[in-house]
Parts: sequence; C-alpha cells; structure tokens
Amino acid sequence: MKIKTKFFGEIEISDDKIITFENGIIGFPELRRFALLHDEEKGVDVGIRFLQSVEEPGFSMPVMNPLVVKPDYDPEVEDELLASAGNLSGENMLVLVSVSIPGDLTKMSVNLQGPFIINAEEHKGCQVIVENGGYPVKFPIYDILQAGKAGA
Repeated sequence: MKIKTKFFGEIEISDDKIITFENGIIGFPELRRFALLHDEEKGVDVGIRFLQSVEEPGFSMPVMNPLVVKPDYDPEVEDELLASAGNLSGENMLVLVSVSIPGDLTKMSVNLQGPFIINAEEHKGCQVIVENGGYPVKFPIYDILQAGKAGA
C-alpha cells in the first residue's frame, strides 16, 4: 500500500508491516494503524525511528528503544493492559518510547512513563501508562546520546 506522509513523501508499505493499535495511542485514540519507519541504510538498530500514522499523513512520532538511554528500564505492566497487543513473549515484544526533540537539542527527552508495546509477530500494539518505578514523562537523553557517540 502507498501512503502519503508529511515528512517522508509518498512511501510504499507492505500490509504485513502495518501495526494496529486497537485502542489508538494516548492523545490520538482515533489513530489506530501505524508503520514503523527507519533509515534503511542504517538498519533497524538505528537510534530514532518513526511511528507513522497510515490514516493521518501529518502524524509521525519519533520513537526509540528505551534501553539505549536507560539500560535498566524494566517497567511493570499489568497483563490486562497488554491484552490488545496479542500473545506477547520476550522474542516477539518490541518496547519503544516517544522522543521529544525541541528546537534546543540539549533538552531532548524520552517518555519512559508511556511506552509503546508492539507484538512484532502479530503486528499489534498498545501504549500503556507505567504507574510504578518512578519513570518520568521527560527523561533527558542528550548527554547520554553524546556520551554514547564519544565512546563509539
């Protein structure tokens, strides 16, 4: 299927790459179908990817693996909150967090309190609110990413 996007132009997405969020995502309950986009040359292990709405061309959210910036990230989530993501296991579960990229990059942060849980086999996802663990909505990441670049 071809989709038009505000930031990436027209792109081809195979139907088996579309992730369905049965309940939408927080703040956008009407948006339910997304594609996970990344720079093909850099591969899927690239830092920032984009959760692109299939239904709304202007909606694209930067996301990343939280373990890149918080290696001990391990939120506890009740099973019933994950039900819409299907049969999750360690092998098929992908956890992503949204990235806030303001004009001043030194203020870049991730939302550790509202992760996206994606079932890579069933192409289903959900977004949950983590109630425990003290995970902030704005966890600063600029210095962490810079330190990672320097060490590479």
